[in-house]
Amino acid sequence: MIMEKDKVQGVEMERIPSGIPGLDELIEGGFPFPSVILVSGPTGTGKTTFCLRFLCKGAERGERGLFFTTLSESVHWMLRFSSQLSFMHPEYIDQDIVYVDLGELIRSGDHDKILEAIERNIAEVMPQRIVIDPITVVGDMLKEDYRSFLFDLGNRLKHWNATTLVTGEVHPGELYPPEIAYTVDGIVLLVVDDEHGDRRKYLEVLKMRGTAHSSGRHSIDISRKDGLVVLKARF
Repeated sequence: MIMEKDKVQGVEMERIPSGIPGLDELIEGGFPFPSVILVSGPTGTGKTTFCLRFLCKGAERGERGLFFTTLSESVHWMLRFSSQLSFMHPEYIDQDIVYVDLGELIRSGDHDKILEAIERNIAEVMPQRIVIDPITVVGDMLKEDYRSFLFDLGNRLKHWNATTLVTGEVHPGELYPPEIAYTVDGIVLLVVDDEHGDRRKYLEVLKMRGTAHSSGRHSIDISRKDGLVVLKARF
């Protein structure tokens, strides 16, 4: 009898470039494809910018992207500011990158209808790249159903041939939202440290299944031109 580990031994995992300058060299060339990756951090650390760069890299490569916004800012308002980023080309919108607002459904608190809407849009668009931004606010609406929702969501997303980024807001002192961490294949932390009054931002790859990833914190910069960039200096 052939064991599962023997079946996959020597088989190279397919990867998809993240689009984040400096990140792919830390994760053996890109995110596993397909997979579900959590991008976690407090407000202002660049989570949405990270995801937009990921989707735009796909559009550049001829891959379709699907962006689900939950209960954050409206799609119109987000696009107003993201259009200032040099990599966010207007022709991508509604063509290569499709935006879906789940806010009304999430407010209803209907676990099944939210999942059905996500799967229906994925089936219509057939994207190679998906973003759900942010996932944590869903917990405030679903309450005791939140964990089962995350379990079902993770399983369904892994059935589609896509790499999905889900973003998560964290509370002070929290590295990542614990409710979703066990369902994902990778965790990327965006961290802010106040060093002697100088506030600095870092990226850390905490988990990436099937990947000999770099450990430790890496300094990042966020600019209008490049979005989020992982700098060469290592901390």
